[in-house]
Formats: sequence, structure tokens, C-alpha cells
Amino acid sequence: DRKVLITGATGFIGAPLCRRLIENGAEVYAVSRSAQQPIDRLHWLQADPADLCKLRPILNDTKPDTIFHLAGLSTAATDLQLVLPTFHSLLATTVYLLATAAELGCSRIVLAGSLTEPAPSDIDPTPGSPYAAAKWAASAYGRMFFKLYGTPVVMVRPFMAYGPGQRANKLVPYVILAALRGEVPKVSSGQWEADWIYIDDVVDGFLAAGYTPGIDGMTIDLGSGALTSVRAVVQKIIELTDERVQPVFGAQRDRPYEKVRVAETDLAYATLR
Repeated sequence: DRKVLITGATGFIGAPLCRRLIENGAEVYAVSRSAQQPIDRLHWLQADPADLCKLRPILNDTKPDTIFHLAGLSTAATDLQLVLPTFHSLLATTVYLLATAAELGCSRIVLAGSLTEPAPSDIDPTPGSPYAAAKWAASAYGRMFFKLYGTPVVMVRPFMAYGPGQRANKLVPYVILAALRGEVPKVSSGQWEADWIYIDDVVDGFLAAGYTPGIDGMTIDLGSGALTSVRAVVQKIIELTDERVQPVFGAQRDRPYEKVRVAETDLAYATLR
């Protein structure tokens, strides 16, 4: 019976998270830029989270117990024209939401971090994309709000998530669809390694982060704790779909400065059970 507010509620993580919360009896207020059909216990609020003047009345009217902030431009591309959109949709929105929620009060705010954020142990902690920079700064603001103002914030970093509902231009659905059509997938060199995690496990982690006591201020990774290369993932998909299709590796350029990181799962196992 708790009230839950979700930004980015139609997204890859937001949509299944809404479903799971409703199944568990929550009263969900879902923010979306486009109009959606309401159902029992799911109330759609049409607004662009980047429109900051609309966030305060939404929070004031709904008075949520828990906030999941998932909205924002999601691309790790390095194009110059992405700098301002990622700043406004990811960082400015997060800071405004934190400030407003800290003033109005709530029991937990869960921020969605990113595996692209520089790690504290990095010798050169320079973000590799505008998206990574915005996520990195947003997480820093979350930690600051907890330390200075006691705001109950938890930062959750899902690693390379995949599964139903993902956009068709993402690697796993792109290769699956190409293979099923008998088309040749054109991908990067495939050398980059990532920590892959299925979407249902990501949703489990976010749910636990929303309601587990005693974890305020923590940054928690969601992943498998193991690395698998893009090449291995593509080859496995081809093996499961159509082995006659031969993917072209190197057809797309590798992203510069894309660091290899594995999720530190010990904290998740210790706290989110």
C-alpha cells in the first residue's frame, strides 16, 4: 500500500519495475512524457521530467513514500550535441528532484547510476561520454545529499542489462532480430568485455534497494561479477538462432575510452537479500 513515484516509467527498467510494484500491492504514480492508459493502482502523470517546474507539483500532490528516478537520455555515444541534453535530462533533473524531495520528505530515493561512471579507484577518473559524466555527477550529488542533509538516497548501478522490452538498436535485440531475418549483423570489433545482467535481476535489485532498511547513502552495483566479451555474446546468439548467419565484426567502430568494469557484487549480496 505504499505510494511509489517512478520517473522514466515507460523505459527498459521502468516498465517492468512498474509491473512488479503493482503486483506487490504498491500504489504507483508513473511519470511519462506521453499519455498512457491508466490501470488499477497505476496512475500516469504526463510530464517531461526535464521540465523542472512540473516536478515540484507532482511530488507535492503525490507525496510518495519511495521515488525511483530512472528518467533521462540513455546513450553512451560521445557526440558533442549530447552534452547539453544529457546535462539537463540526467543531472539537472536529478539535482532538482533531490532538493525538492529533501524539502518535502520521503522514505527512500533510488537513483539509477551507470556502469560507465568512473570508479573511485581509477587512476584517471575522466568520464568517457557526456552520459557517463552526467551519471557520475548525479551520483555525487546523491551522496552529498545523504551526508549533508540526511536525504535517504541509494545509488544503484545496473551493469550491461539485456532482456525483453529493450530497444531494438541495442546489441542483444539487434543481433537476435538480424539473425532471425537471415540478415548479417554488423557490429564492433567485439573485443570489449562487459558484465551482463538480465532485466528481471535488475528489477529485483531496484525493488530491494527501494525497501531494504539501513542502506541509505550506499552505491550498489547490480551485475554478475563476471566479464563476457561482446564477441562471445554475439556468437552465442548466432548459435541459438541461425548459424548460417556470419556476423561482421569491426563494421562499427569501437567507442573510445570505453573502460572494462566488473560489478562489485559483494555489497549487493550482503545488503539486498
